[in-house]
Formats: sequence, structure tokens, C-alpha cells
Amino acid sequence: MKKMTVLIAALFALTAPIASFAAMNHGGGHDMGHGGRQGDVAHEEVVDGVKATFKVMSMKEHMKAMKMEMPKEMKETHHIAVEFKDAKTGKALTEGDVKVKVQGPDKAEQTKDLMGMQGHFGADFELAKKGKYGIMSKFKLKDGKVRSSKFWYTVK
Repeated sequence: MKKMTVLIAALFALTAPIASFAAMNHGGGHDMGHGGRQGDVAHEEVVDGVKATFKVMSMKEHMKAMKMEMPKEMKETHHIAVEFKDAKTGKALTEGDVKVKVQGPDKAEQTKDLMGMQGHFGADFELAKKGKYGIMSKFKLKDGKVRSSKFWYTVK
């Protein structure tokens, strides 16, 4: 069972950038590779000259956007994506390291490095319980400056 989970995770890691790239080419614009309509814009702010846009979408929605089947043994329920742009020029900032920590209504924490996915960074999290989640992000983009952002997201 553990090998299957690792295999599925590896498969996602390898296919997500390709599927996101294909979706971006057909969607046009600044759609985070998900057709632009998927997910809620959960938070948007400018931090030291960088506009950060966070989206949260259900895994069903995310998998559908990538034209993939939802694996039965997958425990992650939501995909968190963040897109960075230069606040002055609007130019996409796609290189860097992004870490997100999610604290659930039960105080349980999940911390993950977000993977670069053709114009945005993303990872899957388990937001199975209803309630308020604290989402904290630290990111170091190409300029080397460490920035952070935090917000609340409610699962209904």
C-alpha cells in the first residue's frame, strides 16, 4: 500500500507540470494552469513589491482541470496554488522556494514545499474537517528576499 502511495505521488509530481502547461496553453491569460475558473481566490496581497495570489480548490476540481481521475486512496482534499507577480510590471515570478504551513481547526499542522508548476507553485493538503484553517506561507523568489503571507481559509 505504501509503495502504491509513493508511486501515485511520483506520478502526480511528473504529470502535474505537463498537464498544467497544456491547460495554460489552451486557457490563455493568467489562469494558474487551471483554466482560470477553478478554485477560490482565497487571498491576495502585495508583499515587498510582489503580488501573491493564493487559490484553494478541491482535489476533485483540480484533477478534473488536469483531465485526470481521482485516486481512491488519496487523503489530500484540496490543492493550494500561489502565483507571484512583480507588483509594478505584472511580470510573472516563477523561480524560487515556497513553503506553506496549514493549521487546521483541530490545531493539526501540515507543512509542505510547493512545487513550481508552469506559472505558479502548488501542493495538495488535507482540509477534510469543516472550519477555519490558518494558511502561512514563506517564499524566497529569485531576488533572494524572504517574504511571508498568512490568511484564514474556511472549509464549509
